[in-house]
Amino acid sequence: MIADARPLQPEFVPGDVRHRDGEIDALTSALEPVLEGRHADPVLLHGPSGTGKTCIARYALEKLRGEVVDLDTQCVNCWEDYTRFKTLYRLLEGVDRALDVHRQSTPRDELLDRLRDATDSPYVVILDEVDQLEETDVLYDLHRTRNLSLVLIANAERELFADLEGRVTSRLTTAMRVEFARYGVSELVGILEDRARWGLQEDAVTDGQLRWIADSAAGDARVAIGTLRAAAEAGEREGLERLTDEVVHDAAPKAKAEIRQKNLEKLTDDQRALYDIIDESDGIRPDALYEVYCTRVDDPRTDRTVRNYLKKMRRYNLIEPEGRGKARQYSAVS
Repeated sequence: MIADARPLQPEFVPGDVRHRDGEIDALTSALEPVLEGRHADPVLLHGPSGTGKTCIARYALEKLRGEVVDLDTQCVNCWEDYTRFKTLYRLLEGVDRALDVHRQSTPRDELLDRLRDATDSPYVVILDEVDQLEETDVLYDLHRTRNLSLVLIANAERELFADLEGRVTSRLTTAMRVEFARYGVSELVGILEDRARWGLQEDAVTDGQLRWIADSAAGDARVAIGTLRAAAEAGEREGLERLTDEVVHDAAPKAKAEIRQKNLEKLTDDQRALYDIIDESDGIRPDALYEVYCTRVDDPRTDRTVRNYLKKMRRYNLIEPEGRGKARQYSAVS
């Protein structure tokens, strides 16, 4: 049933992207100075998860690489590389200057100096999940790095800028904002049609089944693509030539559980400690949560940082709040 598994993966970047023409035009327009060997102002892509921000950013960079001969690019997942050192290390990897960097002995300031020495030609950097950076001053330094252009990706623009220090905010005020709204059902159907055409045998899934998947995904392309993949894998295990409605319907909760598990695996140690405390409780108030958290970790983050962690976990549907003000409690999403 599966002809090519790659298009069924959410991180697959298609050669032709549907339903994001305006966003692509805005991003490519912002990056036009790179075509002339110049530095481009920062661009911020923001919107809910599953709306194509990372896909569009990678797509734009692929197109840019085809037009600029001497161009370096790098994509950093700031949820995984959330410290200044890790971020700079990934950027040095993008220009092949990280081979002799040692986490214990290489001075932190030396990484930035190396990066600035290495950017003799245009270097376009995607900082995905940029709101997860714990040391946001690195954005100030990167903005001032010659020939380096930033594409920032976050869920919520307002919350990102609320947590940046003054000098970083002032540098990023000129950033072009590109908002990504949730997909409509018909848009998701179009995306699924492409993935099915590229990844599955002909007539393996019906139009009605694709519409059902799109409707159940609630505007999230990751969920929609994950459901199609889970259904195809189940159909292949059962030796089916065509998907049945039962297989498709059973795949939806499996796809959502898989995405949830991947999000759990991305949590930092502090975020995981907070999640575990919430998961162990029947509902816990923020003040009690912070108190228990401080006993669980060696170097607790500030209350403000913890609140940001909770917002992130809410956006990824890992926890849910109930009540308001002092009566608010957090519970894990089952």
